[in-house]
Amino acid sequence: MSESEIVGTPVPGRPDLLKISAEPVPVVPNAHHSTRTKARKKALDILFEAELRDRDLVTTLDEYIALGEPPVREFTSQIIRGIDEHMGEIDQRIAECCSADWTMERMPRVDRNLARIAIWEIDHSETADAAVVSEAVALATEFSTDDSAGFLNGLLATAMRTKQA
Repeated sequence: MSESEIVGTPVPGRPDLLKISAEPVPVVPNAHHSTRTKARKKALDILFEAELRDRDLVTTLDEYIALGEPPVREFTSQIIRGIDEHMGEIDQRIAECCSADWTMERMPRVDRNLARIAIWEIDHSETADAAVVSEAVALATEFSTDDSAGFLNGLLATAMRTKQA
């Protein structure tokens, strides 16, 4: 069996590991995710990569667009360009919504970038705030630590309460 024929399934609790099987197992991309959720997920990927590699957000976005597979959704571009334009303001809002003993630097990278996406949507989009929080919490549950969903829920609840009209 060649390496390209090896098909695996994620090991429960360890999405970075695959259980190898001789029988092909179809891999269905998160079919349960809506188009907007998939756009947010791709924005999270781009934000995470740009921060990890200390690269410009728009340059990283443009590289993803140039690859073309899979295509980058328009909503993903709006999120990334919006965050890039308002990054200082967004990070300030996140810092203000954190408790006194918790800083942005202490936040896991996934949580910090989910907060950036959500704050941008709360402050700069027409999406209902409750839907934004729900999406961020769901993505944190899927991709971050056990405590992340509750933490983000509290942070974003504060952001909604302190939102400027």
